Amino acid sequence: MPALDKRDLRDADGVVVPGQTLGTALEDDADAALAAAVVLPRRRHVSLLGYLGMPLALALASLALYLWVQGKTLDSIEERRVNSDVIGEELLQHLKLSVVSTAFVIGLAVPLGILLTRSFARWITPVVVGVANIGQSVPSIGVIVLLALWWDIGFRAAIVALVAYSFLPVLRNTMVGLEQVDHAVIEAGRGMGMTKLAVLGRVELPLAVPIILAGVRTALVINVGTAALATFTSAGGLGVIVVGGISTSRETTIVTGAVLTAILALSIDWVAGVVEDVLRPKGL
Repeated sequence: MPALDKRDLRDADGVVVPGQTLGTALEDDADAALAAAVVLPRRRHVSLLGYLGMPLALALASLALYLWVQGKTLDSIEERRVNSDVIGEELLQHLKLSVVSTAFVIGLAVPLGILLTRSFARWITPVVVGVANIGQSVPSIGVIVLLALWWDIGFRAAIVALVAYSFLPVLRNTMVGLEQVDHAVIEAGRGMGMTKLAVLGRVELPLAVPIILAGVRTALVINVGTAALATFTSAGGLGVIVVGGISTSRETTIVTGAVLTAILALSIDWVAGVVEDVLRPKGL
Protein backbone atom coordinates (compact mmCIF):
# COMPACT_ATOMS: atom_id res chain seq x y z
CA MET A 1 0.00 0.00 0.00
CA PRO A 2 1.53 3.36 -0.99
CA ALA A 3 2.35 5.75 1.79
CA LEU A 4 0.42 8.97 2.13
CA ASP A 5 2.40 11.92 0.86
CA LYS A 6 1.52 15.22 2.52
CA ARG A 7 2.83 17.07 -0.55
CA ASP A 8 0.46 15.33 -2.94
CA LEU A 9 -3.01 15.39 -1.36
CA ARG A 10 -5.86 15.71 -3.84
CA ASP A 11 -9.51 16.61 -3.55
CA ALA A 12 -12.47 14.54 -4.83
CA ASP A 13 -11.81 15.66 -8.42
CA GLY A 14 -8.17 14.64 -8.29
CA VAL A 15 -6.87 18.23 -8.12
CA VAL A 16 -3.89 18.83 -5.91
CA VAL A 17 -4.84 20.96 -2.89
CA PRO A 18 -2.04 23.50 -2.37
CA GLY A 19 -0.72 23.93 1.13
CA GLN A 20 -2.73 20.96 2.40
CA THR A 21 -0.83 18.86 4.93
CA LEU A 22 -1.57 15.38 6.16
CA GLY A 23 -2.33 16.63 9.66
CA THR A 24 -4.88 19.13 8.35
CA ALA A 25 -6.54 16.54 6.15
CA LEU A 26 -6.84 14.10 9.02
CA GLU A 27 -8.37 16.71 11.26
CA ASP A 28 -10.82 17.95 8.61
CA ASP A 29 -12.04 14.62 7.34
CA ALA A 30 -11.11 11.54 9.37
CA ASP A 31 -13.12 9.10 7.28
CA ALA A 32 -11.57 10.32 4.03
CA ALA A 33 -8.09 10.01 5.46
CA LEU A 34 -8.68 6.44 6.55
CA ALA A 35 -10.20 5.59 3.18
CA ALA A 36 -7.10 6.98 1.48
CA ALA A 37 -4.86 4.91 3.71
CA VAL A 38 -6.35 1.53 2.91
CA VAL A 39 -8.26 -0.14 0.10
CA LEU A 40 -10.82 -2.58 1.51
CA PRO A 41 -12.00 -5.68 -0.34
CA ARG A 42 -15.60 -5.78 -1.45
CA ARG A 43 -18.24 -7.67 0.49
CA ARG A 44 -18.65 -11.25 -0.67
CA HIS A 45 -21.90 -11.58 -2.62
CA VAL A 46 -23.98 -14.68 -1.95
CA SER A 47 -26.98 -15.46 -4.12
CA LEU A 48 -30.37 -16.43 -2.72
CA LEU A 49 -29.81 -19.98 -3.96
CA GLY A 50 -26.51 -20.04 -2.08
CA TYR A 51 -28.33 -19.21 1.15
CA LEU A 52 -31.23 -21.62 0.58
CA GLY A 53 -29.28 -24.55 -0.85
CA MET A 54 -28.07 -25.91 2.48
CA PRO A 55 -31.44 -25.64 4.33
CA LEU A 56 -33.15 -27.43 1.46
CA ALA A 57 -30.57 -30.21 1.48
CA LEU A 58 -30.85 -30.60 5.26
CA ALA A 59 -34.66 -30.62 5.06
CA LEU A 60 -34.49 -33.41 2.48
CA ALA A 61 -32.04 -35.34 4.67
CA SER A 62 -34.37 -34.97 7.66
CA LEU A 63 -37.34 -36.13 5.58
CA ALA A 64 -35.36 -39.10 4.29
CA LEU A 65 -34.41 -40.07 7.86
CA TYR A 66 -38.04 -39.76 9.01
CA LEU A 67 -39.33 -41.92 6.15
CA TRP A 68 -36.59 -44.49 6.76
CA VAL A 69 -37.44 -44.77 10.46
CA GLN A 70 -41.16 -44.95 9.70
CA GLY A 71 -40.49 -47.85 7.38
CA LYS A 72 -38.83 -49.80 10.19
CA THR A 73 -40.61 -52.01 12.70
CA LEU A 74 -39.32 -50.74 16.04
CA ASP A 75 -39.20 -52.93 19.10
CA SER A 76 -39.93 -51.66 22.61
CA ILE A 77 -36.28 -50.76 23.24
CA GLU A 78 -36.02 -48.68 20.07
CA GLU A 79 -39.34 -46.97 20.70
CA ARG A 80 -38.04 -45.70 24.05
CA ARG A 81 -35.14 -43.97 22.26
CA VAL A 82 -36.52 -43.06 18.85
CA ASN A 83 -39.58 -40.95 19.58
CA SER A 84 -40.40 -37.26 19.31
CA ASP A 85 -40.29 -36.59 23.08
CA VAL A 86 -36.82 -38.06 23.62
CA ILE A 87 -35.39 -36.58 20.41
CA GLY A 88 -36.79 -33.13 21.18
CA GLU A 89 -35.45 -33.17 24.74
CA GLU A 90 -31.97 -34.34 23.78
CA LEU A 91 -31.84 -31.97 20.81
CA LEU A 92 -32.63 -29.02 23.08
CA GLN A 93 -29.98 -30.14 25.57
CA HIS A 94 -27.45 -30.53 22.75
CA LEU A 95 -28.16 -26.99 21.55
CA LYS A 96 -27.85 -25.67 25.11
CA LEU A 97 -24.46 -27.33 25.55
CA SER A 98 -23.19 -25.97 22.23
CA VAL A 99 -24.49 -22.40 22.56
CA VAL A 100 -23.55 -21.90 26.23
CA SER A 101 -20.02 -23.25 25.76
CA THR A 102 -19.48 -21.11 22.64
CA ALA A 103 -20.73 -18.02 24.50
CA PHE A 104 -18.15 -18.65 27.22
CA VAL A 105 -15.44 -19.15 24.60
CA ILE A 106 -16.27 -15.81 22.97
CA GLY A 107 -16.40 -14.02 26.31
CA LEU A 108 -13.00 -15.37 27.35
CA ALA A 109 -10.98 -15.83 24.15
CA VAL A 110 -11.75 -12.54 22.37
CA PRO A 111 -10.71 -10.23 25.27
CA LEU A 112 -7.67 -12.41 25.92
CA GLY A 113 -6.73 -12.32 22.25
CA ILE A 114 -7.00 -8.51 22.27
CA LEU A 115 -4.83 -8.34 25.37
CA LEU A 116 -2.13 -10.60 23.91
CA THR A 117 -1.76 -8.38 20.82
CA ARG A 118 -0.90 -5.35 22.94
CA SER A 119 2.82 -4.62 23.14
CA PHE A 120 3.03 -4.89 26.94
CA ALA A 121 1.65 -8.47 26.93
CA ARG A 122 3.46 -9.99 23.98
CA TRP A 123 6.02 -11.69 26.22
CA ILE A 124 3.38 -13.98 27.69
CA THR A 125 1.73 -14.85 24.36
CA PRO A 126 3.66 -18.13 23.72
CA VAL A 127 2.76 -19.39 27.19
CA VAL A 128 -0.96 -18.64 26.87
CA VAL A 129 -1.20 -20.05 23.34
CA GLY A 130 0.68 -23.16 24.47
CA VAL A 131 -1.74 -23.73 27.33
CA ALA A 132 -4.73 -23.15 25.04
CA ASN A 133 -3.27 -25.62 22.57
CA ILE A 134 -3.24 -28.37 25.20
CA GLY A 135 -7.03 -28.41 25.33
CA GLN A 136 -7.27 -29.12 21.60
CA SER A 137 -4.28 -31.45 21.42
CA VAL A 138 -5.84 -33.90 23.86
CA PRO A 139 -8.66 -35.97 22.29
CA SER A 140 -12.07 -34.49 23.07
CA ILE A 141 -13.28 -37.58 24.91
CA GLY A 142 -10.13 -37.37 27.04
CA VAL A 143 -10.85 -33.76 28.05
CA ILE A 144 -14.44 -34.58 28.99
CA VAL A 145 -13.58 -37.75 30.94
CA LEU A 146 -10.61 -36.20 32.75
CA LEU A 147 -12.72 -33.29 33.94
CA ALA A 148 -15.42 -35.72 35.05
CA LEU A 149 -12.86 -37.69 37.06
CA TRP A 150 -11.09 -34.69 38.58
CA TRP A 151 -14.06 -32.43 39.15
CA ASP A 152 -17.65 -33.51 38.59
CA ILE A 153 -20.12 -34.93 36.10
CA GLY A 154 -23.10 -33.19 34.55
CA PHE A 155 -23.78 -30.01 32.62
CA ARG A 156 -21.17 -27.72 34.20
CA ALA A 157 -18.29 -30.14 33.75
CA ALA A 158 -19.27 -30.70 30.11
CA ILE A 159 -19.34 -26.92 29.50
CA VAL A 160 -15.83 -26.52 30.91
CA ALA A 161 -14.56 -29.37 28.73
CA LEU A 162 -16.15 -27.92 25.60
CA VAL A 163 -14.71 -24.47 26.36
CA ALA A 164 -11.23 -25.94 26.80
CA TYR A 165 -11.53 -27.89 23.55
CA SER A 166 -12.76 -25.01 21.36
CA PHE A 167 -10.88 -22.12 22.98
CA LEU A 168 -7.86 -22.06 20.65
CA PRO A 169 -9.60 -21.25 17.30
CA VAL A 170 -11.24 -18.10 18.66
CA LEU A 171 -8.10 -16.99 20.52
CA ARG A 172 -5.86 -17.55 17.52
CA ASN A 173 -8.23 -15.91 15.04
CA THR A 174 -8.66 -12.87 17.28
CA MET A 175 -4.90 -12.42 17.46
CA VAL A 176 -4.36 -12.99 13.75
CA GLY A 177 -7.23 -10.68 12.85
CA LEU A 178 -5.80 -7.82 14.90
CA GLU A 179 -2.21 -8.41 13.81
CA GLN A 180 -3.09 -8.35 10.10
CA VAL A 181 -4.43 -4.79 10.33
CA ASP A 182 -2.08 -2.57 8.34
CA HIS A 183 0.10 -0.47 10.61
CA ALA A 184 -0.43 2.55 8.35
CA VAL A 185 -4.15 2.47 9.13
CA ILE A 186 -3.41 2.46 12.86
CA GLU A 187 -0.99 5.34 12.44
CA ALA A 188 -3.62 7.26 10.48
CA GLY A 189 -6.02 6.88 13.36
CA ARG A 190 -3.40 7.98 15.85
CA GLY A 191 -2.63 10.95 13.60
CA MET A 192 -6.26 12.05 13.92
CA GLY A 193 -5.77 12.35 17.66
CA MET A 194 -7.56 9.11 18.54
CA THR A 195 -6.51 7.33 21.71
CA LYS A 196 -5.18 3.78 21.61
CA LEU A 197 -8.51 2.51 22.93
CA ALA A 198 -10.40 4.44 20.26
CA VAL A 199 -8.15 3.06 17.53
CA LEU A 200 -8.77 -0.45 18.85
CA GLY A 201 -12.54 -0.03 18.92
CA ARG A 202 -13.02 2.00 15.72
CA VAL A 203 -10.23 0.75 13.47
CA GLU A 204 -8.60 -2.52 14.53
CA LEU A 205 -11.61 -4.54 15.72
CA PRO A 206 -13.88 -3.66 12.75
CA LEU A 207 -11.14 -4.72 10.32
CA ALA A 208 -10.53 -7.94 12.31
CA VAL A 209 -14.22 -8.90 12.57
CA PRO A 210 -14.29 -11.27 9.55
CA ILE A 211 -11.38 -13.34 10.86
CA ILE A 212 -12.74 -13.35 14.43
CA LEU A 213 -16.15 -14.50 13.20
CA ALA A 214 -14.52 -17.31 11.26
CA GLY A 215 -12.92 -18.51 14.48
CA VAL A 216 -16.23 -18.31 16.34
CA ARG A 217 -17.90 -20.30 13.57
CA THR A 218 -15.22 -22.98 13.84
CA ALA A 219 -15.58 -23.17 17.62
CA LEU A 220 -19.36 -23.46 17.37
CA VAL A 221 -19.17 -26.37 14.92
CA ILE A 222 -16.53 -28.07 17.08
CA ASN A 223 -18.78 -27.75 20.11
CA VAL A 224 -21.81 -29.16 18.29
CA GLY A 225 -19.85 -32.25 17.28
CA THR A 226 -18.07 -32.71 20.59
CA ALA A 227 -21.24 -32.20 22.66
CA ALA A 228 -22.35 -35.65 21.53
CA LEU A 229 -19.65 -37.05 23.83
CA ALA A 230 -21.08 -35.19 26.83
CA THR A 231 -23.42 -38.12 27.36
CA PHE A 232 -20.51 -39.98 28.99
CA THR A 233 -20.62 -37.44 31.84
CA SER A 234 -24.42 -37.47 32.17
CA ALA A 235 -24.79 -34.09 30.46
CA GLY A 236 -27.31 -35.28 27.88
CA GLY A 237 -27.43 -34.37 24.21
CA LEU A 238 -27.94 -36.39 21.06
CA GLY A 239 -25.09 -38.63 22.13
CA VAL A 240 -27.56 -40.27 24.51
CA ILE A 241 -29.42 -41.72 21.53
CA VAL A 242 -26.24 -42.91 19.81
CA VAL A 243 -24.75 -44.50 22.93
CA GLY A 244 -28.11 -46.04 23.79
CA GLY A 245 -28.21 -47.66 20.35
CA ILE A 246 -24.65 -48.93 20.66
CA SER A 247 -25.21 -50.43 24.12
CA THR A 248 -28.35 -52.24 22.95
CA SER A 249 -27.09 -53.09 19.44
CA ARG A 250 -29.96 -51.24 17.74
CA GLU A 251 -28.92 -50.03 14.30
CA THR A 252 -31.96 -47.78 13.81
CA THR A 253 -31.24 -45.93 17.05
CA ILE A 254 -27.54 -45.48 16.19
CA VAL A 255 -28.25 -44.15 12.70
CA THR A 256 -30.98 -41.81 13.96
CA GLY A 257 -28.75 -40.24 16.62
CA ALA A 258 -25.73 -39.97 14.30
CA VAL A 259 -27.67 -38.44 11.39
CA LEU A 260 -29.45 -35.97 13.66
CA THR A 261 -26.09 -34.88 15.10
CA ALA A 262 -24.68 -34.35 11.60
CA ILE A 263 -27.77 -32.42 10.48
CA LEU A 264 -27.58 -30.22 13.58
CA ALA A 265 -23.87 -29.50 13.02
CA LEU A 266 -24.46 -28.54 9.38
CA SER A 267 -27.46 -26.41 10.33
CA ILE A 268 -25.46 -24.55 12.96
CA ASP A 269 -22.64 -24.03 10.46
CA TRP A 270 -25.12 -22.58 7.94
CA VAL A 271 -26.64 -20.23 10.52
CA ALA A 272 -23.16 -19.12 11.63
CA GLY A 273 -22.24 -18.45 7.99
CA VAL A 274 -25.31 -16.24 7.51
CA VAL A 275 -24.58 -14.37 10.74
CA GLU A 276 -20.96 -13.95 9.62
CA ASP A 277 -22.12 -12.30 6.38
CA VAL A 278 -24.60 -10.06 8.20
CA LEU A 279 -22.16 -8.89 10.87
CA ARG A 280 -19.30 -8.36 8.44
CA PRO A 281 -18.59 -4.60 8.42
CA LYS A 282 -19.72 -2.78 5.29
CA GLY A 283 -16.98 -2.73 2.69
CA LEU A 284 -15.17 -5.85 3.88
